[in-house]
Amino acid sequence: MKKRETLEQWKALQDNLPIVPHFKPIPYKAQGSRYGACGIRIDGNPAFVNAVLSRLKDLIVCENHVTRLELARTPVNGEQLGKTFGNADTNAEVCYIRLHMRGREGAMVSAVLNPALDDATTKFAAATAPTETKGEEPK
Repeated sequence: MKKRETLEQWKALQDNLPIVPHFKPIPYKAQGSRYGACGIRIDGNPAFVNAVLSRLKDLIVCENHVTRLELARTPVNGEQLGKTFGNADTNAEVCYIRLHMRGREGAMVSAVLNPALDDATTKFAAATAPTETKGEEPK
């Protein structure tokens, strides 16, 4: 899709669409590339990363007894790659967010050892529950 089409589509989107119902988790013990899996990459100065994260707080419920957030936030450092990033902002960081299914044992341990996630688990279940359409039979 070209920039103009993408921008028009973006402008036409309803504000504040829910993310969680569409944030599909990576299966437990999945191997191989995660390219094309649901995920978020934010890079820029720390204030920018924080501003974007502040708009994604509804994703916090994805850290629960059933799913876990893969969350990494690190400084941008090209030295490790033998590269320089001349366009990087001051103190640039990169933050990655992906969602993973917990294994059966991990879910049970989480439920026993981390009751603080009970509320998030309930909210996640509600956010991902199938919705009924008017006049349509429940699935």
